[in-house]
Amino acid sequence: MKIEIRAFQKEDTAEVIRLWTACGLIVPWNDPYKDIQRKLAVQPELFLVGFLERYIITSVMAGYDGHRGWIYYLAVHPDHQHSGFGREIMMEAEKLLLNMGCSKINLQVRSSNKSVIEFYQSIGYTRDEVISLGKRLVKDD
Repeated sequence: MKIEIRAFQKEDTAEVIRLWTACGLIVPWNDPYKDIQRKLAVQPELFLVGFLERYIITSVMAGYDGHRGWIYYLAVHPDHQHSGFGREIMMEAEKLLLNMGCSKINLQVRSSNKSVIEFYQSIGYTRDEVISLGKRLVKDD
């Protein structure tokens, strides 16, 4: 089976949030509605969803700052994991970033999430010897 991939549309919001919830991507310190609104304000063409029949079963947010590409919210519905759909939507995101001039993609995975680390390694990502730091400027509570 092959998925249909296209840019996210506002009417996809509820279904995408259900997908993220099913995949365990929703965390208390990030409001998914606000994250979607922020993404739609900057490079919305890099927010992709993948359909199987008429249901969204995969998503990914990508971004490019002129130096590095970033990947966020990669999700594949648990009923469809290990079917190649994650690889497929990542290839589309990588293609879009490469077409923008992006030479390297970064992403963050919780160190305890071994299966996701293994997935990214299986599609060519390697561990960078860096420490990730962050600072929240706006609280989503």
